Amino acid sequence: MSVTRLLQRQILPLDRDSDVLPLYVDNQAAILDADKYEVGSDKTAQALNNAQIRQSINDGTQVHPDQIESRTALRILKSERLSLGTYFNAFPASYWRRHTVVDSVKLTVALQGRGASVIVYKSMANGRSQRVDSATTDDTGTNTVDGLSTFTFDLPLKPFVDGGWYWYDVVASDEDAVITSAEWTAEVPDDRAEHGTVDICVTTMNKPDFCAKLLAQMGEDEALRPYLDTVFVMEQGTKKVADDVEFPAAEKALGDLLHIIEQGNLGGSGGYARGQLESLRKGTATYALMMDDDVVCEPEGIIRAVTFGDLAKRPTIVGGHMFSLYAKSRLHSYGEIVQPWRFWWQSAPGVFGDWDLGARNLRSTRWLHKRVDVDFNGWFMCLIPRKVIEEIGLSLPVFIKWDDSEYGLRAKAAGFPTVSFPGAAVWHVPWTDKNDALDWQSYFHQRNRFVAALLHSIYDDGGRMVTESFSHQIKHLVSMQYSTVLLRHQALLDVLAGPSMLHETLATQLPAVRQMVKDFPDAQLEADRDEFPPVRRHKPPRKGKEDTDVPTNREVKLAALKAPIRQLMKPRKLSTEFPEAELAAMDNQWYRITKYDSAIVSMNDQQGAAFYRRDKKLFNQMLKDTIKVHRQLKRRWPKLAEEYRSQLSEFTSPEAWEKTFEPWKVAEEKGTDGNRS
Repeated sequence: MSVTRLLQRQILPLDRDSDVLPLYVDNQAAILDADKYEVGSDKTAQALNNAQIRQSINDGTQVHPDQIESRTALRILKSERLSLGTYFNAFPASYWRRHTVVDSVKLTVALQGRGASVIVYKSMANGRSQRVDSATTDDTGTNTVDGLSTFTFDLPLKPFVDGGWYWYDVVASDEDAVITSAEWTAEVPDDRAEHGTVDICVTTMNKPDFCAKLLAQMGEDEALRPYLDTVFVMEQGTKKVADDVEFPAAEKALGDLLHIIEQGNLGGSGGYARGQLESLRKGTATYALMMDDDVVCEPEGIIRAVTFGDLAKRPTIVGGHMFSLYAKSRLHSYGEIVQPWRFWWQSAPGVFGDWDLGARNLRSTRWLHKRVDVDFNGWFMCLIPRKVIEEIGLSLPVFIKWDDSEYGLRAKAAGFPTVSFPGAAVWHVPWTDKNDALDWQSYFHQRNRFVAALLHSIYDDGGRMVTESFSHQIKHLVSMQYSTVLLRHQALLDVLAGPSMLHETLATQLPAVRQMVKDFPDAQLEADRDEFPPVRRHKPPRKGKEDTDVPTNREVKLAALKAPIRQLMKPRKLSTEFPEAELAAMDNQWYRITKYDSAIVSMNDQQGAAFYRRDKKLFNQMLKDTIKVHRQLKRRWPKLAEEYRSQLSEFTSPEAWEKTFEPWKVAEEKGTDGNRS
């Protein structure tokens, strides 16, 4: 027995935002970029090709927002052609073939307009497209009622082993045409007939306006509502979402589905773990979906993620992609892995970051047609089956950083894959606009990366982990980033202390970290440049040239040789009082800043700057400490790995997390703080 399930439907942005239109409908030609085997192995040729394919091929014409007639209906002006081969409307056939029980799909298109045509295409993993089928409203035998023609196309998934999409174009004749709807359906086993439900888990910290708008967006989407079981908001800030002017609309839209839980600031991992725990204990939802508070979501993406999870061959984590909140057609994160030798997250092989689909569309972008397999998905949007949580436990108790990537690795080891699923996405502030490698977050980057590596690295001594960490410490030292060096050093000491303190320090580590570096000049940010002294140098720049050019490899190597030698010399006298230079965030590279004894350095978020000053005595002491702690790590790695791995199921268990949440649960019961709905 089988039943028909809706897999995906044609959707359009109701707000008619022209910035996001290229993600839904496309009026540009398809100009496929060069195949990597055509480019060859020459590094110069590869670099030129990589630069060329990022150049815009958009001719400047746009689909007019007025052509959007409803959430599902689109008007094509007479004699024009539009493609639905776009991020949100093409069908990601290779993902369905690889991970689900679906082996064929049916495309049904409802079209109005005399002489209008619908043309179906497919692509292969190398991006080349093929015409599959077509139909015209004037065709004999067309199913037409009151001017509305309905076409169906039966499409197998067999030819999509490595990649490929299905999509359709519509061409209007001598009058306007309207696609009133288009749906992708499949026959599935009758035990997969009903869709699952989802608990949305949003962790929020002092972003009430963002969070309230997100909640309203989900609550007001009628198509999404049947899929929602509960919307949990883990309130961890002092600026409450419930006090925001936008909140009443969200509360009205979600009604009894909304459940706000107030607790101390336990970071993202503490917030998401609370949502996972509440969802697990409640036991009524099929999935728990982790979502950031400062995103704009496409509600249809949640439905698609649930549907894909329902039809997956095995319990599967289904993640969404990230577009930039500030440049909405730019695809920031498409698929990520943990590189095992370095044990560092990165884009999956072949993926290009920050890809502008408004400049080069899906049909012209070769790399987007190969299926991308991942190790994990960021928790800005990530659907986790309850069965997975039951088997492998909750998040690591690490406050922020690496909780999502470690969870993906843990799930993978237990036989549960992660799929970063095209057509499910949010808009979020890109990581490149943040400065979390230098501020207080550097402690959590360092500690949690080592914890994750101790748990999952497949190499003796963590591969390159210890060596690379030492190298990074030296770079921070010669760059006068002493607060960052101290935080990263303390992180390693805490790793060496073992996993027993992870839960105990979860609520106290952030204030401790901030207190630790508050007196360091490079950690003291000022919003106003006039708070710092003016630039004064011991001598003017050589030949009047400022040092902002991109160096050659030879110049970088020379800087690496000179940097340690400079640390043997006393800082120039003027540098203790006056900066020798001002460096923009984009130019703050170790090989450049090591030429100075002091500098004003702006931060990546553009909200402030710090006064860096070289300290010879501090450098020497920190260098000794760095050498010592990395030697300890290398020596103790095997036993530490055994200790962390043997206790993983304990410190990620619901019982361990319940103890951590107990103070706030007690407060809830007393009515002094806690749940509001």
